[in-house]
Amino acid sequence: MSSADNSVKMLNYKTVEREASAETVIEKSRFIGYVKPVKTEEEAQAFMAMIRKKHWDATHNVPVYVLGPEYHAQKFSDDGEPQGTAGLPILSMLKNEGITDVVVVVTRYFGGVKLGTGGLVRAYTQSAQLGLAAAGIIEQVVHRRVSAVVDYTLLGKVQNYLAGHPTIRVADTLYTDHVTLELLVLPEEEDAVHTAMVDLTSAQLDWVPGALEEISCPAVLRTHGHGET
Repeated sequence: MSSADNSVKMLNYKTVEREASAETVIEKSRFIGYVKPVKTEEEAQAFMAMIRKKHWDATHNVPVYVLGPEYHAQKFSDDGEPQGTAGLPILSMLKNEGITDVVVVVTRYFGGVKLGTGGLVRAYTQSAQLGLAAAGIIEQVVHRRVSAVVDYTLLGKVQNYLAGHPTIRVADTLYTDHVTLELLVLPEEEDAVHTAMVDLTSAQLDWVPGALEEISCPAVLRTHGHGET
Protein backbone atom coordinates (compact mmCIF):
# COMPACT_ATOMS: atom_id res chain seq x y z
CA MET A 1 0.00 0.00 0.00
CA SER A 2 1.35 3.43 -0.90
CA SER A 3 1.95 6.26 1.60
CA ALA A 4 -0.97 8.09 -0.07
CA ASP A 5 -3.25 5.14 0.72
CA ASN A 6 -2.02 5.13 4.31
CA SER A 7 -2.80 8.84 4.68
CA VAL A 8 -6.29 8.25 3.29
CA LYS A 9 -6.91 5.43 5.76
CA MET A 10 -5.96 7.77 8.61
CA LEU A 11 -8.76 10.11 7.51
CA ASN A 12 -11.40 7.48 8.31
CA TYR A 13 -12.91 7.99 11.74
CA LYS A 14 -16.01 7.36 13.83
CA THR A 15 -18.31 10.01 15.25
CA VAL A 16 -21.99 10.35 16.19
CA GLU A 17 -24.93 11.07 13.94
CA ARG A 18 -27.05 13.34 16.15
CA GLU A 19 -27.48 14.94 19.57
CA ALA A 20 -28.98 12.56 22.13
CA SER A 21 -29.08 11.56 25.77
CA ALA A 22 -29.66 8.44 27.84
CA GLU A 23 -30.36 7.98 31.53
CA THR A 24 -29.57 5.18 33.96
CA VAL A 25 -29.64 4.62 37.73
CA ILE A 26 -26.69 2.91 39.41
CA GLU A 27 -26.77 2.27 43.15
CA LYS A 28 -29.40 5.00 43.60
CA SER A 29 -27.34 7.62 41.73
CA ARG A 30 -28.96 9.05 38.61
CA PHE A 31 -26.62 9.33 35.60
CA ILE A 32 -27.53 11.14 32.36
CA GLY A 33 -25.19 10.86 29.38
CA TYR A 34 -25.48 13.77 26.94
CA VAL A 35 -23.79 13.52 23.54
CA LYS A 36 -23.52 15.88 20.56
CA PRO A 37 -21.49 15.90 17.32
CA VAL A 38 -19.26 19.00 17.13
CA LYS A 39 -16.55 20.37 14.85
CA THR A 40 -15.06 23.15 17.00
CA GLU A 41 -14.01 23.73 20.59
CA GLU A 42 -16.44 26.64 20.73
CA GLU A 43 -19.36 24.31 19.89
CA ALA A 44 -18.19 21.83 22.50
CA GLN A 45 -17.82 24.46 25.21
CA ALA A 46 -21.23 25.96 24.43
CA PHE A 47 -22.85 22.52 24.80
CA MET A 48 -21.02 21.90 28.07
CA ALA A 49 -22.18 25.27 29.41
CA MET A 50 -25.77 24.52 28.37
CA ILE A 51 -25.79 21.20 30.25
CA ARG A 52 -24.24 22.79 33.36
CA LYS A 53 -26.94 25.46 33.28
CA LYS A 54 -29.69 22.87 32.75
CA HIS A 55 -28.43 20.74 35.62
CA TRP A 56 -27.13 23.46 37.91
CA ASP A 57 -28.29 21.43 40.90
CA ALA A 58 -26.52 18.19 39.91
CA THR A 59 -23.74 16.77 42.07
CA HIS A 60 -21.42 16.55 39.05
CA ASN A 61 -21.43 17.48 35.36
CA VAL A 62 -18.45 15.66 33.85
CA PRO A 63 -17.43 17.11 30.43
CA VAL A 64 -15.27 15.53 27.72
CA TYR A 65 -14.64 16.44 24.10
CA VAL A 66 -12.35 15.27 21.32
CA LEU A 67 -11.86 16.79 17.87
CA GLY A 68 -10.18 15.70 14.65
CA PRO A 69 -9.19 12.28 13.26
CA GLU A 70 -5.92 12.51 15.22
CA TYR A 71 -7.46 14.17 18.31
CA HIS A 72 -5.75 17.52 17.80
CA ALA A 73 -8.03 18.95 20.50
CA GLN A 74 -9.21 17.12 23.59
CA LYS A 75 -10.36 18.14 27.04
CA PHE A 76 -11.85 16.48 30.09
CA SER A 77 -12.62 17.18 33.74
CA ASP A 78 -13.58 14.97 36.69
CA ASP A 79 -15.71 17.89 38.00
CA GLY A 80 -15.10 17.09 41.65
CA GLU A 81 -15.12 13.30 41.42
CA PRO A 82 -11.90 11.57 42.60
CA GLN A 83 -9.08 12.13 40.11
CA GLY A 84 -9.14 9.75 37.16
CA THR A 85 -12.57 8.24 37.90
CA ALA A 86 -14.88 10.20 35.58
CA GLY A 87 -13.62 12.36 32.71
CA LEU A 88 -10.45 10.41 31.95
CA PRO A 89 -12.20 7.02 31.59
CA ILE A 90 -14.71 8.58 29.18
CA LEU A 91 -11.89 10.16 27.15
CA SER A 92 -10.00 6.85 27.08
CA MET A 93 -13.13 4.99 25.93
CA LEU A 94 -13.73 7.48 23.10
CA LYS A 95 -10.14 7.17 21.86
CA ASN A 96 -10.12 3.37 22.18
CA GLU A 97 -13.32 3.29 20.11
CA GLY A 98 -11.85 5.68 17.54
CA ILE A 99 -14.67 8.19 18.09
CA THR A 100 -14.01 11.91 17.58
CA ASP A 101 -15.72 15.22 16.76
CA VAL A 102 -17.96 14.70 19.78
CA VAL A 103 -18.72 16.28 23.14
CA VAL A 104 -19.99 14.19 26.05
CA VAL A 105 -21.33 15.43 29.39
CA VAL A 106 -22.32 12.90 32.05
CA THR A 107 -24.51 14.40 34.75
CA ARG A 108 -24.72 12.69 38.15
CA TYR A 109 -27.22 13.18 40.93
CA PHE A 110 -25.73 11.44 43.97
CA GLY A 111 -28.08 8.89 45.49
CA GLY A 112 -26.39 8.36 48.84
CA VAL A 113 -24.34 5.24 48.01
CA LYS A 114 -20.61 5.64 47.35
CA LEU A 115 -19.46 3.63 44.34
CA GLY A 116 -15.73 3.46 45.00
CA THR A 117 -13.02 4.14 42.43
CA GLY A 118 -13.76 1.16 40.17
CA GLY A 119 -17.50 1.66 40.46
CA LEU A 120 -17.22 5.31 39.40
CA VAL A 121 -15.07 4.43 36.39
CA ARG A 122 -17.59 1.82 35.25
CA ALA A 123 -20.61 4.04 35.93
CA TYR A 124 -19.29 7.05 34.01
CA THR A 125 -18.05 4.90 31.13
CA GLN A 126 -21.37 3.07 30.85
CA SER A 127 -23.36 6.30 31.00
CA ALA A 128 -21.28 7.79 28.20
CA GLN A 129 -21.68 4.62 26.13
CA LEU A 130 -25.47 4.71 26.56
CA GLY A 131 -25.48 8.31 25.32
CA LEU A 132 -23.30 7.39 22.34
CA ALA A 133 -25.58 4.49 21.42
CA ALA A 134 -28.59 6.83 21.54
CA ALA A 135 -26.75 9.34 19.32
CA GLY A 136 -25.94 6.66 16.73
CA ILE A 137 -22.34 5.73 15.95
CA ILE A 138 -21.28 6.31 12.34
CA GLU A 139 -17.99 5.88 10.55
CA GLN A 140 -16.86 8.53 8.12
CA VAL A 141 -15.09 6.55 5.39
CA VAL A 142 -13.15 8.20 2.56
CA HIS A 143 -14.17 7.03 -0.93
CA ARG A 144 -12.99 8.00 -4.41
CA ARG A 145 -15.75 9.18 -6.76
CA VAL A 146 -15.25 7.65 -10.20
CA SER A 147 -17.25 8.09 -13.41
CA ALA A 148 -17.36 4.79 -15.31
CA VAL A 149 -18.77 5.17 -18.83
CA VAL A 150 -19.86 2.03 -20.69
CA ASP A 151 -22.02 1.02 -23.65
CA TYR A 152 -25.58 -0.15 -23.04
CA THR A 153 -24.63 -3.64 -24.23
CA LEU A 154 -22.18 -3.98 -21.33
CA LEU A 155 -24.42 -2.55 -18.62
CA GLY A 156 -25.79 -5.93 -17.45
CA LYS A 157 -22.28 -7.35 -16.98
CA VAL A 158 -21.14 -4.29 -15.08
CA GLN A 159 -24.23 -4.25 -12.83
CA ASN A 160 -23.73 -7.94 -12.00
CA TYR A 161 -20.11 -7.24 -11.06
CA LEU A 162 -21.09 -4.29 -8.88
CA ALA A 163 -23.85 -6.31 -7.18
CA GLY A 164 -21.21 -8.80 -6.07
CA HIS A 165 -18.99 -6.11 -4.54
CA PRO A 166 -20.91 -4.35 -1.75
CA THR A 167 -17.99 -2.05 -0.88
CA ILE A 168 -18.54 -0.27 -4.22
CA ARG A 169 -21.41 2.20 -4.03
CA VAL A 170 -23.37 3.39 -7.05
CA ALA A 171 -24.13 7.04 -6.31
CA ASP A 172 -25.93 7.76 -9.58
CA THR A 173 -26.58 6.38 -13.07
CA LEU A 174 -26.89 8.68 -16.09
CA TYR A 175 -28.42 7.43 -19.34
CA THR A 176 -27.40 9.28 -22.50
CA ASP A 177 -25.85 7.79 -25.64
CA HIS A 178 -23.79 5.77 -23.14
CA VAL A 179 -24.34 4.84 -19.51
CA THR A 180 -22.35 6.74 -16.88
CA LEU A 181 -22.12 5.09 -13.49
CA GLU A 182 -21.07 7.40 -10.68
CA LEU A 183 -19.20 5.06 -8.34
CA LEU A 184 -17.82 5.53 -4.83
CA VAL A 185 -14.83 3.25 -4.38
CA LEU A 186 -12.52 2.69 -1.41
CA PRO A 187 -9.12 4.17 -2.38
CA GLU A 188 -7.29 0.96 -1.47
CA GLU A 189 -9.58 -0.99 -3.86
CA GLU A 190 -9.56 1.53 -6.71
CA ASP A 191 -6.82 -0.09 -8.82
CA ALA A 192 -8.26 -3.59 -8.46
CA VAL A 193 -11.78 -2.43 -9.35
CA HIS A 194 -10.48 -0.52 -12.37
CA THR A 195 -8.54 -3.56 -13.60
CA ALA A 196 -11.54 -5.88 -13.10
CA MET A 197 -13.88 -3.58 -15.00
CA VAL A 198 -11.41 -3.11 -17.85
CA ASP A 199 -11.18 -6.91 -18.17
CA LEU A 200 -14.95 -7.28 -17.87
CA THR A 201 -15.64 -4.79 -20.67
CA SER A 202 -12.66 -5.79 -22.86
CA ALA A 203 -11.31 -2.28 -22.28
CA GLN A 204 -14.51 -0.67 -23.65
CA LEU A 205 -14.66 1.58 -20.62
CA ASP A 206 -13.95 5.21 -19.81
CA TRP A 207 -12.71 5.48 -16.21
CA VAL A 208 -12.54 9.04 -14.85
CA PRO A 209 -11.35 9.37 -11.22
CA GLY A 210 -12.75 12.31 -9.30
CA ALA A 211 -12.45 13.76 -5.82
CA LEU A 212 -12.23 12.02 -2.47
CA GLU A 213 -15.45 12.17 -0.45
CA GLU A 214 -16.45 11.22 3.09
CA ILE A 215 -19.33 8.74 3.26
CA SER A 216 -21.22 7.98 6.47
CA CYS A 217 -21.53 4.28 7.31
CA PRO A 218 -23.32 2.77 10.35
CA ALA A 219 -20.97 1.57 13.10
CA VAL A 220 -21.21 0.18 16.64
CA LEU A 221 -19.29 0.35 19.89
CA ARG A 222 -16.74 -2.43 20.24
CA THR A 223 -17.10 -2.57 24.05
CA HIS A 224 -19.98 -2.11 26.43
CA GLY A 225 -20.04 -1.07 30.07
CA HIS A 226 -22.11 -2.98 32.60
CA GLY A 227 -22.45 -0.42 35.35
CA GLU A 228 -21.10 -2.84 37.96
CA THR A 229 -20.37 -1.36 41.35
